Amino acid sequence: MDAAAGAPHNRLRGAGGRQSGVALRLSEPSGNDVTGTPGAARPARFVGLRGYLLAGIIVTAPIGITFWLVWQVVDYMDRTAAALLPARYNPETYLPFSVPGLGLLVILALLTLVGWFTAGFLGRTIMRTGEQLVARTPVVRSIYGTLKQIFETVLASSSRSFREVVLVEWPRRDCWSIAFVTGTTLWEIPGKGTSDMVNVFMPCTPNPTTGYLMFVSRAELVPVAMTVEEGMRMVVSGGIVNLPLRPAERSGSAGRQEAERRRPLEQLQEVP
Repeated sequence: MDAAAGAPHNRLRGAGGRQSGVALRLSEPSGNDVTGTPGAARPARFVGLRGYLLAGIIVTAPIGITFWLVWQVVDYMDRTAAALLPARYNPETYLPFSVPGLGLLVILALLTLVGWFTAGFLGRTIMRTGEQLVARTPVVRSIYGTLKQIFETVLASSSRSFREVVLVEWPRRDCWSIAFVTGTTLWEIPGKGTSDMVNVFMPCTPNPTTGYLMFVSRAELVPVAMTVEEGMRMVVSGGIVNLPLRPAERSGSAGRQEAERRRPLEQLQEVP
């Protein structure tokens, strides 16, 4: 009887002991308590250091990558010019150190000399004879002709190719994409004619070397007051570099018609 009666008492006492133990454990201060000053200061300091680290990366990464790319190009030209120059004409033969940028100056001088030579009568005759020989080679003529046309179009001082940023309504209505006018369409499109058709290149993001070539009426394009560099920056960054899209102004009736046409676009964009 005493043992049976004492058993519940012992169980209650054990349960009470466990409850008191739990109460003691809950009342103990924890190092991860958010109300404690040391625990709250540690995450705040960590966030501050992380912000400083990101700021340092943002500041130094563009400068470092640009310097590295320029250095690689200059170093490549220096090594190329060192292989072309005879040892007696190379200043590094007489100096105990290398001269960075010497190859770049040599290559620029060589290109200028070649341009001066081909501008003369003898140079034009040699170039014409060489192009005739290249034109008779089946594979080389297509590569040479394409590259020559591209360089002449891009580097010509009087050319307007790839120097106008426009917005084209693609791939659906009320959806606009950045594109570049590359020239005037010289062949006739059935039902359209060639009066106002232009060649438009719409690059892909983030690789602008790929894209779509389209032949669009100039009336369907919205010129943008933006340089080619700014447009390429937006394309490559995927819109992270956010620049205001201000439609370029046009004078006359054409300007009024285009203003009416692009009014829905102006309502969507934010112009500071």
